Amino acid sequence: MKVLLTVNAAWNALNFRRPVIEALLHLGHHVTILAPLDDAAPALRRMGCQVIDLQMDIQGLSPRQDAKLIRRFGHHFAALGPDIILSYTVKNNIFGAVAAKRLGIPFLPNVSGLGTGFLSGGALRMVVETLYRHAFRGLPILFFQNPDDRDLFVNRRLIAPGQARLLPGSGVDPDHFRPCPLPARDETVFLMISRLLRDKGVLEYVEAARRIRTTRPDLRFQILGPVDAANRSVLGAEALREWMADGVIEHLGKHDDVRPFIAEADCVVLPSYREGAPRTLLEAASMARPLIATDVPGCRHVVEDGITGLLCAPRDAGSLHASFEEFANMPPGTRAQMGRAGRDKMLRDYDQKIVVDRYLAAMAELVPHKMAARDTRLRA
Repeated sequence: MKVLLTVNAAWNALNFRRPVIEALLHLGHHVTILAPLDDAAPALRRMGCQVIDLQMDIQGLSPRQDAKLIRRFGHHFAALGPDIILSYTVKNNIFGAVAAKRLGIPFLPNVSGLGTGFLSGGALRMVVETLYRHAFRGLPILFFQNPDDRDLFVNRRLIAPGQARLLPGSGVDPDHFRPCPLPARDETVFLMISRLLRDKGVLEYVEAARRIRTTRPDLRFQILGPVDAANRSVLGAEALREWMADGVIEHLGKHDDVRPFIAEADCVVLPSYREGAPRTLLEAASMARPLIATDVPGCRHVVEDGITGLLCAPRDAGSLHASFEEFANMPPGTRAQMGRAGRDKMLRDYDQKIVVDRYLAAMAELVPHKMAARDTRLRA
């Protein structure tokens, strides 16, 4: 079967969609990635994928450019002739769905987060909702990564209840992200793994760190992630230099393998305004690290307050400061127990095998004749 996967960056496909891609390739399907090219494209080709460059403006809000993007999707879809399209990220989901429906190609989107358009509210949110309502009308199956996002789409009448299905985020590989003991030392290290985006709660993280370090110099606060990002809420290098000069934040840069940094941290933090199912928290919990996150959709489903970590109020540096204080005063045994509980939760609810199985089941519903033919060949 010819499977086309479209997303707004090749690195997204490699870093977040790898389990599904690998499963499809293992089953003998031909997988094409349609995305703007970046450094991840060679790795996807080595895996066995065909990779096609998609020209798109990730941040733009121009109706004219969006209309061109729909035509561009239609051209690629018609030329590649996929049996099914798997889609991720906002523009690919919306405009890809419009193009796929015109061509009669089964289209399976994954709403992995609502994006800046939803979070900004006002007129922009109304426009985004209208686009979703039109694009998703008539699609048999839509994946969501947490029940809050699903319920929002249903309650706002963007979709019908029967269309929605849940995934445990992108899942996590518990064999790759293995548990490790907490560091034995006198200081406490908090780690935030994120791009420098306002919507991720970076400003609240910095402000809470600034406040608590006036009385607790034994606490360290790190950020791991790229400085620049194609996003309207990016904060950028100048702000980072100021925080580092003040001694508030340590910036660890961008690294492909986050495991050594999680292993050296006592707690992983994500004060985001809203998430689908944050991969960084899944990976940290799988390595038995306690978590601090905001009580918002996506985060609250990963973090069980008082059991696997602590929840704080969103957009509230004071509440985050209180969570830092509470965690810093925890005895080592309590921290370790939180980490073990988080690891157990990942094994039970967030193993990436669950994601793969649900994708294969959905594909069998959308293209049963193709999946049946594949099963017959495998049995033969």
